Amino acid sequence: MNDLITSDLVRLGADWGADKREVIRAMAGIVGDAGRATDTEQLVADAFAREDTSATGLPGGIAIPHCRTAGVDEPTLAFARLDPPVDFGAKDGPADLAFLIAAPAGGDATHLQLLTQLARSLVKPDFTQALREAGDEAEVVALINEALGVAPAPAAEHAAAAAAAPAATTAAPDAPPSTGEPGAPASLVAVTACPTGIAHTYMAAEALEAAAEKAGVEIEVETQGSAGATPLAHDTIARAGAVIFAVDVGVRDRGRFAGKPMVTSGVKRPIDDADAMIAEALRYAADPASAPKVEGEAADAEGGAGEESWGARTRRVLMTGVSYMIPFVAAGGLLIAISFLLGGYEIANHAGAVMADSTLFNPPDLAAYSDPGLDHVLFGSAEMAYLGAALFVLGKVAFAFFVPALAGYIAYAIADRPGIAPGFVMGGLVTDISGFGVPQSGFLGAIVGGVLAGLIAHWIASWKMPSWARGLMPVMIIPLFTTIIAGMIMIVVLGRPIAWLMEQLTDGLNSMSGESAVVLGVILGLMMAFDMGGPLNKVAYSFAAAGVGAASLATDAPELKIMAAVMLAGMVPPIALALATVVRPGLFSIPERENGKAGWLLGASFITEGAIPFAAADPLRVIPGIMLGSAVTGGLSMAMDVGVRAPHGGIFVLFAVDNVLGYLIALAVGTVVGAVAVIALKSIGQSDADVATV
Repeated sequence: MNDLITSDLVRLGADWGADKREVIRAMAGIVGDAGRATDTEQLVADAFAREDTSATGLPGGIAIPHCRTAGVDEPTLAFARLDPPVDFGAKDGPADLAFLIAAPAGGDATHLQLLTQLARSLVKPDFTQALREAGDEAEVVALINEALGVAPAPAAEHAAAAAAAPAATTAAPDAPPSTGEPGAPASLVAVTACPTGIAHTYMAAEALEAAAEKAGVEIEVETQGSAGATPLAHDTIARAGAVIFAVDVGVRDRGRFAGKPMVTSGVKRPIDDADAMIAEALRYAADPASAPKVEGEAADAEGGAGEESWGARTRRVLMTGVSYMIPFVAAGGLLIAISFLLGGYEIANHAGAVMADSTLFNPPDLAAYSDPGLDHVLFGSAEMAYLGAALFVLGKVAFAFFVPALAGYIAYAIADRPGIAPGFVMGGLVTDISGFGVPQSGFLGAIVGGVLAGLIAHWIASWKMPSWARGLMPVMIIPLFTTIIAGMIMIVVLGRPIAWLMEQLTDGLNSMSGESAVVLGVILGLMMAFDMGGPLNKVAYSFAAAGVGAASLATDAPELKIMAAVMLAGMVPPIALALATVVRPGLFSIPERENGKAGWLLGASFITEGAIPFAAADPLRVIPGIMLGSAVTGGLSMAMDVGVRAPHGGIFVLFAVDNVLGYLIALAVGTVVGAVAVIALKSIGQSDADVATV
């Protein structure tokens, strides 16, 4: 393992002009001249790209241009003492100390951990002052290695550099503990993360820890960086009075902090002003009622990170795939529905010909199309026919990706980014996206293929590889071998059995009629209302959405009826509760009545989550009531053969509904039943006066 920095990677008194890009280019050249870059221009390009994301100048005359890049095989650190100083975008002026940090694209856990220690040291004035006073390149290398903990201090006169050693990840032992008693300082938790996860992530953490120690408050910081992250314990999060998010990217598992007062900022703010952030967090902890909070309820955070059961892990993996799939389904379904509104259902038979032979300014001749003809174009307009064909094409393209997206992001949830490409390939394989005649196993095959790709990619990522191959792992080795192994298993072993299972499921749906279809509608209605956006709700919705994606062009497909039952059942809970607050307002608190006003629109838009505030306040009486209403709606929808070609939209996609009257009747009856049931249950053991003053 090469040293991160050597004397030939150090320059003192460097004069490279006043342009920070020239400084970065010159430092990349030093890395190349030292034989540490496989592609200097790639290193320069990646460092420029990171600099364009946000400036890397820091308070105290420091600059840390950095990147992950395929231009190096080993993590490398170059240092320059600039004379004259160069502006890297820091608020307090130009930088005279510049570090170029180059990490290989494939990562190296040991070296990346050392880089995090260096990043923490950069916020310590004693360390940076020692670098300014160093007499030669060897002394700079010794100081940096001392900060990394891989070498002794260079000389007695630089003993102050020992302060650069990595700080503990919690407050000093003599910091007052958080006891939860009146007058005791609240403990805090924080998450820091930047796009590359190399420097700012850890510098922000160090700055927050130092500021908390100064304030006499306990803090624990989770650094979500390239060197990995140790998630905060659930008990630690539960004890904390507030959370600080200092991030330029999304917070992983943000739901762990649901309900906590929060301070949010970019990752650079703590480096500039950590004291103010700690003070702000303590102020919010002392007065949580007036503080902004992490979305969700505190109960949502149960079973925090580090305690994930196999069941919870399975749910997380599947829900990740579903959440990324839904936009493809929703966009595709709505586009096709609008195309039918503009061009009539017949546009599905002629969209390709219309797009090939016409333009918006040279619209198609409607009379030229027959068997069937374009007889239902809006206003009989050729322009509407062209727009309908264009939207139909866009919708079909979106639909073509929803099964690959499901598989790809299931693999991503297991193996992170290296799993995405092989997961998408498995999704394309099970839908025969290239038309080779391989067995089509639909969304069941996507789930199996995505899990398989994710597990194999995760396994390959654990292989011990020589240093020259580490940079190739995420971009070539993992995707290549995962695709080969998972693909052959799907083609040779699993493809046909899963395709057979899908055929049996489809045949079963096609044979459903009468009582059996009504029972299915009731079950789907119960699932949609039980957890209002939770796992059961998502399972029912995913089942329906995957079906409508394959059957949107059919005239009487059972999948369209299932979609209608699911959508209508999901609309009922918010609308039923809104109606209940109007009929018997005394049974509801003032905040609930306000939520009821929003419930009309949320329900009409098919946003079942609008019922959650009511259910959270009184689950034993609200949930059974809305489940009854949704079950009635689901059964009625199936009984009246209602169909919907759009996977989302609620009342706003009536143009995509088969049997609009039945759609409205099922919705109205279920809403009334749900409202009556909730009112009846809430009336038991509670008078109107009990709640009217709440």
